[in-house]
Amino acid sequence: MEDQRDILFNEKPFSYKLVKDNKAQISYKGKMISTLVGKDYNKLVRVISLDNIYELQLFLAKVTGQFKHGNEKDNKQNSQ
Repeated sequence: MEDQRDILFNEKPFSYKLVKDNKAQISYKGKMISTLVGKDYNKLVRVISLDNIYELQLFLAKVTGQFKHGNEKDNKQNSQ
């Protein structure tokens, strides 16, 4: 899974905040959408240590399920 439209690279819509008790709060465009704990938290810490912004954005997109594939269809036209 890659970012074909370069949204993750250019806009950097995801952010994170490490909080106590090995938890991380994940935000998308400033709105908190998820909290990571356990294995996902440990993976996040590893990705942060890579110091690669694109890999971090891609990981956050995958782990939160907010990654757009570009093949979604507009069902509004079909439902009329």
